[in-house]
Amino acid sequence: MGKVVSNNVIAANGLQGSQLSGEGKKTLLAAFFGFTVDMIDVYLPIIALAPAMAYFQPADLPPTVSTTLYFVVFVLSLIGRPVGSVIFGYFGDKIGRRKTTLISILGIAISTLLIALLPGYAAWGLGGIITMAVLRLLAGIFMGGEYTSANPLAMEYSPKEKRGMYGGFINAGFPAGTIIVSIVTMATLKLFPAGDANSAYAVWGWRVPFVFGAALSFALFLYSYYKVPESEVWKEAKKAENPLKDLFSKQNLAHLGQVFLVMSGVWFVTNAIISSLPGMLKMLKVDSMVSTNAQLVTNIIMFVLFILAGAISQKIGRKAVLIIFGVLGFTVSPVLFYYLLSSGYQDTLTLTVLVVLVNSLVIPVFGVLTSYITERFHTGVRASGYGVGYSLALIIPALTPFFMLGLQNFMPYVYTPIVILVIGGLCITIGAMLGPETKDVDF
Repeated sequence: MGKVVSNNVIAANGLQGSQLSGEGKKTLLAAFFGFTVDMIDVYLPIIALAPAMAYFQPADLPPTVSTTLYFVVFVLSLIGRPVGSVIFGYFGDKIGRRKTTLISILGIAISTLLIALLPGYAAWGLGGIITMAVLRLLAGIFMGGEYTSANPLAMEYSPKEKRGMYGGFINAGFPAGTIIVSIVTMATLKLFPAGDANSAYAVWGWRVPFVFGAALSFALFLYSYYKVPESEVWKEAKKAENPLKDLFSKQNLAHLGQVFLVMSGVWFVTNAIISSLPGMLKMLKVDSMVSTNAQLVTNIIMFVLFILAGAISQKIGRKAVLIIFGVLGFTVSPVLFYYLLSSGYQDTLTLTVLVVLVNSLVIPVFGVLTSYITERFHTGVRASGYGVGYSLALIIPALTPFFMLGLQNFMPYVYTPIVILVIGGLCITIGAMLGPETKDVDF
């Protein structure tokens, strides 16, 4: 009898000893590629659209307004994520991780394809960029649903002894997606150099990465539909009558608040470095190809560091790794960021090294997040807790472009991301210190 129970527990977790089962491998790959597709769609406006923004804007816009508009298009997808995480988190806990994952992936694919078909300012006036903003908001809602369901599903199939490394692998989809966008964008820019609103890249070249991103999303949908199973842990667990109500109950609210503080810091750091840096380099007159190449090199290194951060958290603990990255975020990284922005564009190698260092000291914190947040919530509210905890914290940091506009009253605009970076590092550090160690939690 004891052997039957033991075998059922192993089957419920999709494990054989400390190894992934066949179903576990499929869920892990789907979560990784899902996060990759998610990040492709998140950063298409930052990398692929940045050289073509003139196509959607009046020619006489001041540089600061143009840069802010460029940030707003990006952050709208971030604002949509909390909405998606609430909706899909609820149904992920209620009707299953797999169904909600499929719906969200299909939504990402359709909204991204529609963006690729948009006309510019000459044809629609501001209607083009307004429609893009609406589609980015919708895409953000579906993006919030994708990882809300797929990541807890993969973690529920992962052995506890390797959960940190596998979580880091899933989140390595972040730099992987950015690498893909960078390569496709660089290839398109090489064939069709960017210029004014009438250049080949501005008129249609930017559409190539968007169509490519949509195609990958459709491919992921087909893979998930035919290959990815439902979570056995979720099937066996007692279902919450109302997962969101349970999530905000006294039992779970403190967990959610602590995760919210950590993730607020993560998103402030992300907006300060990843989202703002391309725009700042553009203001410093850095060539688009040089900037994109620096980001490509950075993300190749980030791919390794994300997995490494997750693996190290399995040894020394998630909490310790979070604190280390948080401290670096308000000490060393801001100093290097200041040097990067103040030294101007000297040469390609120096620029690339500085971009790599500024990112490497903080951004790999993402490698710990999937395992850490899923471990903070029980199975009945895990999808809701992961989605809401990860995404609700986006709301305040999503206003970073406006905080930067306010900060320019006290300092040069180009240095304003450094203040945001310091705030982010402090939030990560304090939030991690307030929470427990989770690496030994059983699902």
